[in-house]
Amino acid sequence: MKHAFLATSAFATLLALSATGASASGSHSDAIGKPGVAAKATRTVEVDMTDSMRFTPANITVKKGETVRFVVKNSGKLKHELVLGTAQELKSHYAAMMKNPEMEHAEPNMVTLAPGKTGEVVWQFTKAGKVDFGCLQPGHYDAGMKGVVNVASVAGK
Repeated sequence: MKHAFLATSAFATLLALSATGASASGSHSDAIGKPGVAAKATRTVEVDMTDSMRFTPANITVKKGETVRFVVKNSGKLKHELVLGTAQELKSHYAAMMKNPEMEHAEPNMVTLAPGKTGEVVWQFTKAGKVDFGCLQPGHYDAGMKGVVNVASVAGK
């Protein structure tokens, strides 16, 4: 019973942090951008996820300030997801997923897909630099299912 309470308590804390937009390493919007408005997306990037534990493409370049619609397809037979974050956020979330593999979550910076399904993430990249992404299903991230969005500075801004 104590274990169930701790798991429930930890999950409640995670939900509370998500609801406020905060995490142990800071706010998603501060670190990697913010949820985008679909009508303001300037382009669409198609991303494929496979059971070879890879994203295609795994390297994406965008411009600072750009809003991108990621259309994500799970071509595999396993559940996969695409989660945008800092390397630290992804590693922390992955550790939580390893302890609670059936954990369900839905945030603007992620999409979780059953085999054969397609979904999307619309994101505005507000800072130049690097934004990581990965599949945080148990075993997938460690197997190399990760990628990077390179956010280029816009000249004159």
